[in-house]
Amino acid sequence: MIDYELTCALRSLPPQKGGERCGDPMNDLAIQILAFIKAHPEWAICVIGVTAFGESFAFLSLLFPGTAILIASGTLVSEGILSPFPTVAAGIVGAVLGDLVSFWLGRKFGTFIPGIWPFRTHPERLTWGTSFFGRFGGSSVFIGRFFGPLRAVIPLVAGIMQMPSLRFYIANVLSAIVWVPILVLSGDLVTQVLSDSEDLTTKILSITIVAAVVSVLAFWIRRQFIVR
Repeated sequence: MIDYELTCALRSLPPQKGGERCGDPMNDLAIQILAFIKAHPEWAICVIGVTAFGESFAFLSLLFPGTAILIASGTLVSEGILSPFPTVAAGIVGAVLGDLVSFWLGRKFGTFIPGIWPFRTHPERLTWGTSFFGRFGGSSVFIGRFFGPLRAVIPLVAGIMQMPSLRFYIANVLSAIVWVPILVLSGDLVTQVLSDSEDLTTKILSITIVAAVVSVLAFWIRRQFIVR
């Protein structure tokens, strides 16, 4: 029952980073990865760590449904299939390393970044990130973690802008420590909503309303802080 209900939940999530809606390849991949984790929980830490890394790494973020995987892992924690501490720890380590590698590449190869995929074909991503970093400085590393369009770009921009390493490390680690547990907890809450309600329509409606609120909030933040 949890597989069917969780699939409904994943398909009710807001569009992913590239604009895809659940049910498209990115989110179908998330469902397949979730099925693999459930069938092989001994691999869960590795899979969650890799997807969190890919979600946070500037040159792979478009290919990894990391947010959906972390939320889905929360449902497996709620079901007792995964242990909460290793799950959260793997997500944190992967997210920190993804940002760290992006930051290092920005510092070392900043002048070449605009000519490399995906920024060669989507230069607006760097423009948004640079604008956001210019407005919020070092705080943007922490803030950007929580917004899909910025999550993987801000560390790269911070490196290009030669942000002091210690300040970056602190913001990177602290943001991951907050971000990962929030996503895992939200998956747990989704499971509770699905379990507590006997009416499938009510379950899906509740998740859709939450997804709509998140989408509106993300759009408002984008208009206020990114598109200027």
